[in-house]
Amino acid sequence: MTPHPGADGLSGGVSGVVVLTDRRVARRPLAEVVAAAVAGGVRWVLLREKDLPRAERFALAADLRPILAEAGGTLIVAGPDPLLPAHSAAVHLSASDPGPPPRADLVGRSCHDEAELRRLRTEDYVTLSPVYPTRTKPGYGPALGPAGLAGLIRLSPVPVLALGGIETPAQVRACRQAGAVGVAVLGAIMRSPDPQQTAAALTSAFQAASTSNVEEDG
Repeated sequence: MTPHPGADGLSGGVSGVVVLTDRRVARRPLAEVVAAAVAGGVRWVLLREKDLPRAERFALAADLRPILAEAGGTLIVAGPDPLLPAHSAAVHLSASDPGPPPRADLVGRSCHDEAELRRLRTEDYVTLSPVYPTRTKPGYGPALGPAGLAGLIRLSPVPVLALGGIETPAQVRACRQAGAVGVAVLGAIMRSPDPQQTAAALTSAFQAASTSNVEEDG
């Protein structure tokens, strides 16, 4: 596979700290957690909650989109029923979901190994997981670790978000240094007593690692 031009750096697309939602572990209502994360510097949120009835999930998406839009951010909605608005959409598909909807402007997909990366066709980015052991999916793995992540990033034709067990600034830095254009976090934000502070710390770590990467490349 030929590496995507943005695979080793920030591409202008999805990047930085990306928050995945899980209302079951969140300490506050999702809208409050997302607003706090956005105040802490997050500009990308992936709405999961796929077990909700469609109408409830649609209403939740409608509540979250303006929070991000006001800060220049984007709400990504997990498929296969991505609740596309009429004007534009960002969707995220699982490894087994069918191809992207025709109206999607940005499409991501979950991947875990080389075989799944080789099945990519028109996706704009992927998540690679699990990088670290995760409390959300205990026993899921084995964990790639930063070295395994870096190896798969070199094979990816599109930019990669690191996912799974990323909870500390040190882990964020390791993922960025491995070549990830962003880190997708769930528990670190959802379980945090102060999502704004946690988001700010993780975002600062990512930005510092990005600056260090640029200086080293220069």
